[in-house]
Amino acid sequence: MLPSVNVLGGDLVECSSDPLTGWFRDGCCNTDVNDSGRHIVCCILTDDFLAFAKSEGNDLITPAPQFGFPGLVAGDRWCVCAQTWLNAYEQGAACPVDLESTHELVLEIIDLEQLETHAL
Repeated sequence: MLPSVNVLGGDLVECSSDPLTGWFRDGCCNTDVNDSGRHIVCCILTDDFLAFAKSEGNDLITPAPQFGFPGLVAGDRWCVCAQTWLNAYEQGAACPVDLESTHELVLEIIDLEQLETHAL
């Protein structure tokens, strides 16, 4: 696992334990070299974002019990893929972001200023 540091330079704070999120399903947006999707943006999901992600082939709504995935609804907190969030941002469908729970590696993909426009 890579160091648990958020975009503000502090310790990475838990994103969600209900539903349990994260690449490691540890509640945090931690990551490692195997996380090719970079599931490192802690979001508070909205209907617009969920619909956008589904339209891009990333269905976060439909439960997949075989993978321990509960299916998500607006209001849930979830570690989403950095590129998905950026694409949603560019299309006007970005959801709010918890900066203290968003991993610093996201800054390789998304500018801090973009994240701050949707910060809690």
